[in-house]
Amino acid sequence: MSDSDPFDDSDPFDEIIEAETDRDPDLAVIEAGSRTLRTQGGRPTADVPTRPEDPEVDKALREVEAELASRWGETKLEPSVTRIAALMDLLGEPQRSYPSIHITGTNGKTSTARMIEALLGSFELRTGRYTSPHVQSVTERISLDGAPISAERFIETYQDIKPYIEMVDGQQEFRLSFFEVLTGMAYAAFADAPVDVAVVEVGMGGTWDATNVIDGDVAVVTPIDLDHTDRLGETPGEIAGEKGGIIKQDATVILSQQPVDAAQVLLKKAVEVDATVAREGLEFGVVARQVAVGGQLVTLRGLGGEYPEVYLPLHGAHQAHNAAVALAAVEAFFGVGSQRPEPLDIDTVRKAFAAVSSPGRLEVVRRSPTIVLDAAHNPAGARVTADAIGEAFDFSRLIGVVGASGDKNVRGLLEAFEPIFAEVVVTQNSTQRAMDSDELAAIAVEIFGDERVQVEPRLPDALEAAITLAEEEGEFAGGGVLVTGSVITVGEARLLLGKG
Repeated sequence: MSDSDPFDDSDPFDEIIEAETDRDPDLAVIEAGSRTLRTQGGRPTADVPTRPEDPEVDKALREVEAELASRWGETKLEPSVTRIAALMDLLGEPQRSYPSIHITGTNGKTSTARMIEALLGSFELRTGRYTSPHVQSVTERISLDGAPISAERFIETYQDIKPYIEMVDGQQEFRLSFFEVLTGMAYAAFADAPVDVAVVEVGMGGTWDATNVIDGDVAVVTPIDLDHTDRLGETPGEIAGEKGGIIKQDATVILSQQPVDAAQVLLKKAVEVDATVAREGLEFGVVARQVAVGGQLVTLRGLGGEYPEVYLPLHGAHQAHNAAVALAAVEAFFGVGSQRPEPLDIDTVRKAFAAVSSPGRLEVVRRSPTIVLDAAHNPAGARVTADAIGEAFDFSRLIGVVGASGDKNVRGLLEAFEPIFAEVVVTQNSTQRAMDSDELAAIAVEIFGDERVQVEPRLPDALEAAITLAEEEGEFAGGGVLVTGSVITVGEARLLLGKG
């Protein structure tokens, strides 16, 4: 490989990871950038932010990150909204100063949130978006006007509410968690901006999620499948019971296509609180779609009529369905189908969707061979990714690089990818949650067979090995690499591939 290759001995990756050891590894900032192929048009979506260039600002941000990391991480939960409600009370209920669209589900939440944000922004509304987890920087979780808040604003927001955080910590049995503090920061930042509407993604579940101190005018439920079963339930119906907690009195509920038992639970909840329901496949949906350069061309049926020939610069049928859900949510927010009969302006809708990006979701970051990053981390996500790869790319030989978390259904994840991977390189990311590469390899061998599995504990080595395997048939033979299994793995791969 050339002297400029990102995997040589001078690569700064190990130094960066080592510098993060004083913080919770799950919250370590992955130094990487993001740029997705999209047409020109609409309000531009900012790239994923890198570290601040100003040393003093970077130092201050690291101090805030260290304080946040000293709290319970996102995998340690005490299911209650008591602490976040107490913080909101001390802050004067900032989350009630703007309307909101609340999003739950198992997969597709972040992409759907980004599409909703783009649509609202194209109609000249000031937006706030709160999503998780982050790909690169913790600051990207809180966005204003379609872009992550600056490091300076992130620091300022934290310092502004820090005294109130400490007051709640002193009053409660448990301190506020990392996610609860970030949620409080987001709601405070949105009120301070101020925003016209907030787009909020739950962290986990719904009923007791920290975000659930808002009363969303529109509640969105993306596809429900099995994930976090130890906390949410062992069937889609049980999980829907938790996620349905975001459906509030008199709200409008936008339901993507769901398993039967999950749909029954969600519809029952909607009846109990007099919510209005719009269901994908009945009141709205995808009419037609075809693969296009850099994405797909879709015709969507919304609550107010059809929206033909909408270019979406994202790959896969699942993203078309996410687009239909996002469109219906925005229509519901504007009262289309209830207060007003006419659809949204088609040119504005087209302009908004053409500018959408979703970093780390079937994102092409390198050519020759083509390297694709996708944050699929459960079997359902892996299945739609596998389908989308087959549709959008013409790989003659696809090599997988998989680094997963130990608390996930790794067997199901690998089984979903087995039909499309010629070989798989198993590895691990830098976090404590990462499954040991040898343990992951043992499962992979059972699924792929010994000859199709290679073990490279270090991600740089795994990427180099996968590229070598993809190039075995020649530079122009159509080999490719898919890096997947975890958002953290994807973020670290982006760094190694020079996207920063």
